[in-house]
Amino acid sequence: MRRAALSATLSRAPLGLAAPLVRVEVHLGAGLPQFAIVGLPEAVVRESRERVRAALVSAGFEFPAARITVNLAPADLPKEGGRFDLPIAIGVLTATGQLPRGCAASREFYGELSLGGELRETSKLLPALIAGAADGRELIVPAANAAEASLVPAARIRLARDLPQLRAALLDHAPLPPPPPPMPVETPPVADLADVRGQARAKRALEIAAAGEHGLLLIGPPGTGKTMLAQRLGGILPPLDAEERLEVASLESAAGTCPRGMPARPFRAPHHTASVAALIGGGSRPGEISRAHRGVLFLDELPEFPRNALEALREPLESGTVVLARAKRCYEWPAAFQLVAAMNPCPCGYHGDPRGRCRCTAELVRRYRARVSGPLLDRIDVHVELAMPSATEVEFDERDAAVAERSVEVAERVARARRVQLERQGKPNARLAPAELIGHCMLDPLGAALAARAYQRLGLTVRAHQRVLKLARTCADLAGSARIEATHVAEAISLRALDRPAA
Repeated sequence: MRRAALSATLSRAPLGLAAPLVRVEVHLGAGLPQFAIVGLPEAVVRESRERVRAALVSAGFEFPAARITVNLAPADLPKEGGRFDLPIAIGVLTATGQLPRGCAASREFYGELSLGGELRETSKLLPALIAGAADGRELIVPAANAAEASLVPAARIRLARDLPQLRAALLDHAPLPPPPPPMPVETPPVADLADVRGQARAKRALEIAAAGEHGLLLIGPPGTGKTMLAQRLGGILPPLDAEERLEVASLESAAGTCPRGMPARPFRAPHHTASVAALIGGGSRPGEISRAHRGVLFLDELPEFPRNALEALREPLESGTVVLARAKRCYEWPAAFQLVAAMNPCPCGYHGDPRGRCRCTAELVRRYRARVSGPLLDRIDVHVELAMPSATEVEFDERDAAVAERSVEVAERVARARRVQLERQGKPNARLAPAELIGHCMLDPLGAALAARAYQRLGLTVRAHQRVLKLARTCADLAGSARIEATHVAEAISLRALDRPAA
């Protein structure tokens, strides 16, 4: 058999949302039969030797009895996953002359091989497909990844079931099929806001938070509807646009979940025992705050989370990204999430109850609330205390159901206010930088005087003052007002003035 000494194929390594190009070089040399893979491969990549050997033989190809060296370049880039099985196999076939050497040009190959030569579903693939499509190459992926591949617009992607089908396509005998059209947007059912009895002030706060993408803290005894309100936030948020859906799908793919269709806004609710790594990410995998990108991160029982995990949220809340510096590499993940948190007013949960059920001392209440630091609270725009609904609010009949405001009605107001913000400044009000407040948060004389008095009398920090202005801007947008009036500033101040014992 006539063999070439060297061949090369292209693939990409998973590295966060980036997908750096990897050149898979296969060299056949003289000497005792050996199969070595170099280029910083992890254990799964090293095991490719046995999968590739068995797959080629089972598919009817000849495996060379030679010294085979596979180099995954660049050598200092970590390689993980089974995606390199297919490019290694194609490299062996082109090096031995069983496939023409030019068939791998301008193509990228991805796929884990079974021992029988079938291509299996490959995880973390979507970022690589987006990068490969941007470079204009044809991408060969497993047919099992068809739903994920369909999410990449205007891409030259072809699906292969096994090695014999791929060989026929590379020899121009039978073309590979493209992915099917993308599946409709996933729209999981969301509970309706009309289910929440009473709590008119909390519902108004939820609407303002949704309209401006503001963070929200709900404080109240058990059973006042904190979790119900948080779970209904998704039903009043505007839908994602195409670019945002692709971002969310890419993060799900990077987390190891193969998307089956364009996703809706994520709603992540980690348990309060979650570690720092679970929240912010462990390097090569995104954490909960990144998986909540463009959506909602709900932290129930906020003071029960580890203190260091909560403090790790402070920088992402400001910047919208999380940067993880590791010994050999730095990972950057998007984290533009909307924080919604809930907590009890004291350890027993009944502080301030008129029936006197709370037996917590003032010091115990102070220590409990001090578990959430002042700097973190300062970064949450809206603070709302909930009380137990009255007996008349708890009563429910068909007439109440007919007049209760539903999520779809609130969502229309939220969408209208959000459109105004995007047309005016290209982003929600909560994302305005301090330098942008002058141009977009114009107050009338009474509103400016009220904001100045609140800054002095309430002892607000500069950050809190700026967030009051952003909240007032959202209140004005919901009211359809071009300028921020005193009533909007007053409402914004009422949503920030939380009676919290000093830490």
